[in-house]
Amino acid sequence: MAKSKKSYICQSCGAVSSRWAGKCESCQEWNCISEEVVEASVPKGMSAQKGRKIDFVALNDPATPEYRRHVSGIEEFDRVTGGGLVPGSAALIGGDPGIGKSTLLLQAVCALSMKGVRCVYVSGEEAVDQVRMRARRLGLAEAPVELASATNVRDIIASIEGGGSSKDSGPVELLVIDSIQTMYVDNVESAPGTVTQVRTSAQEIIRHAKARNVAVLFVGHVTKDGQIAGPRVLEHMVDAVLYFEGDRSHQCRILRGVKNRFGPTDEIGVFEMAGSGLVEVENPSEIFLSQRSQDVAGSAVLAALEGSRPLLVEVQALVAPSSLASPRRSVIGWDPNRLAMIVAVLETRCGLQISSCDIFLNIAGGIRINEPAADLAVAAALVSALQNNPLPPETIFFGEVGLAGEVRQVSQPDLRLKEASKLGFREAIIPKIKKKGASPRKVKGDEIRVSELDHVQMLADLFSSNSPPQAVAI
Repeated sequence: MAKSKKSYICQSCGAVSSRWAGKCESCQEWNCISEEVVEASVPKGMSAQKGRKIDFVALNDPATPEYRRHVSGIEEFDRVTGGGLVPGSAALIGGDPGIGKSTLLLQAVCALSMKGVRCVYVSGEEAVDQVRMRARRLGLAEAPVELASATNVRDIIASIEGGGSSKDSGPVELLVIDSIQTMYVDNVESAPGTVTQVRTSAQEIIRHAKARNVAVLFVGHVTKDGQIAGPRVLEHMVDAVLYFEGDRSHQCRILRGVKNRFGPTDEIGVFEMAGSGLVEVENPSEIFLSQRSQDVAGSAVLAALEGSRPLLVEVQALVAPSSLASPRRSVIGWDPNRLAMIVAVLETRCGLQISSCDIFLNIAGGIRINEPAADLAVAAALVSALQNNPLPPETIFFGEVGLAGEVRQVSQPDLRLKEASKLGFREAIIPKIKKKGASPRKVKGDEIRVSELDHVQMLADLFSSNSPPQAVAI
């Protein structure tokens, strides 16, 4: 019989070591290694049980069923999941505490249950009455969702296989686990939330869900760095990984898909937090530009693309003389490393004295932009703030800036220009398109003037001014 042994596992990355240490050598985190009891492998000399034969099938088997997705009717949620939840799939949703993960899932589950999908909501953090209170506040108390408060994985699986509380309703089609860090398997001698328990609990639930075509939604806690807590293998085990982002000082919430085996990745859904729960935002660009000041230096409009959705957001820059030996760099909603690169390119390739100034950059609206097409808009905002020269109010920017100062093409310029034309913008500054006849000039019958750049120096010359650098407030 195999004996159990002790091992030391990092709670951040899941690395295993033979002895305890104050610092993990894999992820360089401190005070994250804890002792856990694991089952040892079969000793040498003992014969393991012989495996059974696996039946292989053809790839183009005509008997393969066509699964119908569970469409909730919440368009922003269905967009991120690829058109609805696939039976037998597992999705992991992470986000900061209090951002609205449980509220979003409760609204989605109630919407699905009203369409005849049998849904089970298992909470390991709240009592059943607490979930009912939230449902009453959201006006969803009449939805036929089955609730339970449990943390034992074996009990949950046995309840699903046994039909739950109402056997006449048919098999369970959707299971929500809130959250996976509170679940435990009783034959694992580790506390709930540890790497071993999270991995084993998720594996057991996913295995039974795929065998019975039950769609599973896991809620995952996040660390201080914004990553989902627990082993990294958890994100590989599930079919979709969604992040619910947002700033508590803003009303907008962003549901972002970073992995999806049944749909596009990097798709986003935009919600607005209201007293009655999360409300879908049909035109996010209008929300992000609603409080924009058009006659202020350092403000540029970026035509971004998140998944298949174009977004217009405001890039705000503030450049001020610095008295510090190391000038300050503060960035909200963008990559600080790319800001350092843009500053170096503007100073080296364009001759602008900007590296000795304090620089503050903000993507207004509480959204985070990840694509390199924001480089040109950031450069325009920095030049405008440095020279105290407001940019034209009806102009958008998009394009990638290289280390040599060249402006590179980005994907789907037509889609970005359509969104800009719809919101009343009449001019676009974009990368130079090399192919003849490929430059988009008309969008849905509306004229939009396009200025093509092949070097960032042209941008500096286009909005140059003789005004001396000074502090600019946005």
